[in-house]
Amino acid sequence: MTENLVEVHHLKKYFHQGRPDEVHAIDDVSFNIQRGEVFGLVGESGSGKTTTGRCILNLYQPTSGDIIYDGEDVTKLKEHQKLKEFHQKTSMIFQDPYSSLDPRMSVRDIIAEGLKIHQKTTNREEFDEKVAETMKLVGLTPDLMNRYPYEFSGGQRQRIGIARSLAVEPEFVVADEPLSALDVSIQAQIVQLMEHLKEVRNLTYLFIAHDISMVKYISDRIGVMYHGKLLELGTADEIVNHPLHPYTQSLLSAVPVPDPTYERVRKQFTYDEEPANVPLREVKPGHYVALA
Repeated sequence: MTENLVEVHHLKKYFHQGRPDEVHAIDDVSFNIQRGEVFGLVGESGSGKTTTGRCILNLYQPTSGDIIYDGEDVTKLKEHQKLKEFHQKTSMIFQDPYSSLDPRMSVRDIIAEGLKIHQKTTNREEFDEKVAETMKLVGLTPDLMNRYPYEFSGGQRQRIGIARSLAVEPEFVVADEPLSALDVSIQAQIVQLMEHLKEVRNLTYLFIAHDISMVKYISDRIGVMYHGKLLELGTADEIVNHPLHPYTQSLLSAVPVPDPTYERVRKQFTYDEEPANVPLREVKPGHYVALA
């Protein structure tokens, strides 16, 4: 029996955004993430996947619902020390390696930021040793630690962002669209790096993306979100090869195929309906879909 590290129960997050009508960014979503698993969460912009990740990390307070992390409801953590311990166990890799790194900070200071907050080391020598170790882990040479973000390529900047997230040695990482700002050739390198880091650091990932073609390579299971709802959930193989919801099918129909002959004749279609307000139903072992 695999242990759940994260359990999301009936999560809702509504925003007013200065308007009288509410935006239902997340509308009654439930799923779990098993310890050591890569759980992919896919959907178009505005589907609610990033908001879900931020709620799990306690960066947003949910409108309602429960988020259980390692047996404890993080939505009810009030004590400063408890929150600090939780934030040391968890971290986030951000989408844009250009805007997520402070251009005024050196690589050393960017990676060491979390170490200082959580007081993981006590002096500059220890800081430098930890930064050097983390840079090597993500494929960067430590002699670059005194340089600034503008001196690096997009792929290198994302490695710096990954190093920052791993410096405090978390066990759970939310990767929020970590590939979308990168060239396709670099995307594959970052996926391989994240797979390697998962093994050497015993990590659990929530891997958020809009491109299901990349998510399938790294994920054990995939959840598909649309308009704040979770429409389908199953193993990566089931979701990619046997999609049941029309929206999932539309996402897969948009993925390019490296066969010019087939690409010319295959049909692509879009799904723009309002999702049915029905819960996920298990249609085969481990494969759930929300269909009326």
